[in-house]
Amino acid sequence: MRRPWESIKSAGQRLLSGQLVVSSEVLALVTSLFFALFCNHLLWRGALAGHDLNQPGSWLFAGALLVILVALNFLLLSLVLTRWSAKPLLAVLLLATASAVHYMSRYNVYLDPSMLRNMLATDLHEAGDLLTPSLFGDLLLFAGIPLLLLSRLRVQQRPLPRAILVRAGSLVLAVLALAGGIGMNFQELASLMRNNKELRYLVTPANYIYSLARATSTNAQASLAVRAPIGSDAVPGAGWQARSKPVVMVMVLGETARAANWGLSGYSRQTTPELAAEGVINFASVSSCGTNTETSVPCIFSPWGRRQYDEARIRGSESLLDVVARAGFRVVWIDNQSGCKGVCAGVESLRPDPVATPELCPNGECLDGALVAAMDKVIAETPGNLLIVLHQMGNHGPAYFKRYPADGKAYEPACEDADLARCPVDAIVNAYDNALRYTDRVLAQAVRSLRKHEAHDVAMLYVSDHGESLGENGLFLHGIPYSIAPDTQTRVPMVMWFSPGFTRNFAVDPGCIGEQAKTPLSHDHLFHSLLGLLDLQTAIYEAKMDFSAKCHHA
Repeated sequence: MRRPWESIKSAGQRLLSGQLVVSSEVLALVTSLFFALFCNHLLWRGALAGHDLNQPGSWLFAGALLVILVALNFLLLSLVLTRWSAKPLLAVLLLATASAVHYMSRYNVYLDPSMLRNMLATDLHEAGDLLTPSLFGDLLLFAGIPLLLLSRLRVQQRPLPRAILVRAGSLVLAVLALAGGIGMNFQELASLMRNNKELRYLVTPANYIYSLARATSTNAQASLAVRAPIGSDAVPGAGWQARSKPVVMVMVLGETARAANWGLSGYSRQTTPELAAEGVINFASVSSCGTNTETSVPCIFSPWGRRQYDEARIRGSESLLDVVARAGFRVVWIDNQSGCKGVCAGVESLRPDPVATPELCPNGECLDGALVAAMDKVIAETPGNLLIVLHQMGNHGPAYFKRYPADGKAYEPACEDADLARCPVDAIVNAYDNALRYTDRVLAQAVRSLRKHEAHDVAMLYVSDHGESLGENGLFLHGIPYSIAPDTQTRVPMVMWFSPGFTRNFAVDPGCIGEQAKTPLSHDHLFHSLLGLLDLQTAIYEAKMDFSAKCHHA
């Protein structure tokens, strides 16, 4: 009888020579075990947090979880693997899983549907920032070696009746193993999933497969659906009859700026020196609707916000821009990022012109200063009422060092590597703060430029879509599920500025707005507050959600 070591040695020799033949069921089982043991360390860390590994109960729990993971992966693979599909499907799955493991481990992100939708909307410039040397190292480790072994295997061929019988039997065994794993420690597993629902988005590769299916399905449905109208009755208020000047409202939609590093909100560094000199109103406590752009941007421009959050309703309805346009405004979305996430469908949309500002657009990728030039051009050609949204690149990571010009290095040494794990946290913060100071410069330039448009009553509102983690508790970037997201990802800066003509003709008391700015607010207030500030009447407007409602004098 051959000893186990001799059997393993013989199998290894046949594998290297390309003569090892295995069934697709064995291949599915080995791959499932590989995924469970080597591609789920974040899940293991989260699930075993608080367990004493010196106690037998902890090992029983870990064993049950291992059985469940292997059985789940095996069931999924057994549905699609055949003699002909096994190798190509596993090759794709190994590459995708290796990529998922890299980004989850590097930045501690959760691959839920909103994160996958965010990734699908990433443009080429943003995607290029994520192609770091460490990615290729992880691809080699988690995909290259398994792919090499896979290439040396031959998949066993069986007669169809026997293949069906074996596959059916293996599926039954997998279901029994799954049930047994759950039964081994049902109470603790149920408690873990009930109290830590976000852990399901760490189960790799099921997390990104499920989330990708959800994201693509949602995008496909949204592209085919007709958006439900809102604010169909929108009209200018009675006060418009006494106004002789057209109005320009500029909304600057920031990207990835967090309140924790905002100078006007008490950060230890003055990252907003130019805005401080312009006398803007700073809002001290503002919460975002989401932790990623795909969630926050549609939410900001909806009447329901996070307090009545319904993703299907928000994405399937018109936005604030449609309501304002219906009231007679020209509405223009100027984008320096990866699109408006459906918000600007039906209104004018353009990008900064690199030819007009070549010094701000090296290699065709514009810094946010180009938005101000584009704004000026639109105002100059518009004699009537105008709402402009400037969508910034802002502090989009991980390449913070690309978001500001060479003369913007206020804090050094600054991390100049998109692979943040290769930089000290202090250098990451320096690069982030430099980018934030550039946003301060851009906003101050916008204010100074708006002052020159004396033919209009002008106002500007700036708010960021979400915050960012810079290494606190091992977290980087953003996109953590909102229920467990740290304040650094959900607290955002917001400022307002009004021209004297705007406050006079719209009867706005800036001092009162300043008092409101000291109270806790959120993205939910923006839809209704902008309608209130512009004196536009519609049944969908809610005065209780308008932070300016108490600040209009007779």
